[in-house]
Amino acid sequence: MPPFPPPPPLDRLLSSVQQGLHTVFGKSGAARAMPRAAESQVAPPPSAKQVALSSALMRVNHVGEVCAQALYQSQALMTRNPALRAHFAHAAIEEKDHLAWTQQRLDELGGRVSLLCPLWYAGAFGMGCLAGLAGDAYSLGFVVETERQVEQHLASHMDRLPEEDHASRAIVAQMKEEEARHADEAMAAGARLVPQPIKAAMKFAAGVMTQTAHYI
Repeated sequence: MPPFPPPPPLDRLLSSVQQGLHTVFGKSGAARAMPRAAESQVAPPPSAKQVALSSALMRVNHVGEVCAQALYQSQALMTRNPALRAHFAHAAIEEKDHLAWTQQRLDELGGRVSLLCPLWYAGAFGMGCLAGLAGDAYSLGFVVETERQVEQHLASHMDRLPEEDHASRAIVAQMKEEEARHADEAMAAGARLVPQPIKAAMKFAAGVMTQTAHYI
């Protein structure tokens, strides 16, 4: 294992803290328009049960994007490689669009974000720092495994979202496509796949988060 990297410069550390506070307590804006269903897919007004389910699932997806911001911020903070730092920053921009889209869809549904967002962000930031300490190759491998698990999670949401909720389904479909691409890009950048016990621990932690955020 490579030696621990030196502490990050103060300006990057402060910038990361600022980004974290905005992610958790602010309202992110998207650089791209939110994906929309085709006019031919406009559905009749959903039932209260359908709205409640869509809100819960989109709240879980919003938490996932809060965690994505924490992971990319922490991994960019820990690496000493400027090119890799730029790679993480670029991926975080697309993930910020996902964060804004899920927030906007929650607003449309009359839902709310998870009450535990500060906890989710802090936990993900810590995991990202640990991945960064393991070295750039494992840090990228952590991205690969994270994005692949997220892709599977979003695929399950495509099965669970009400068929009539074309608006939420359009967002989730776009997110799923981009998460898969992020995994491929991390592999191409030199990722070293994380060991199976780490994969299992990540899956367990994600399961706790999704089950909790569904309700809280």
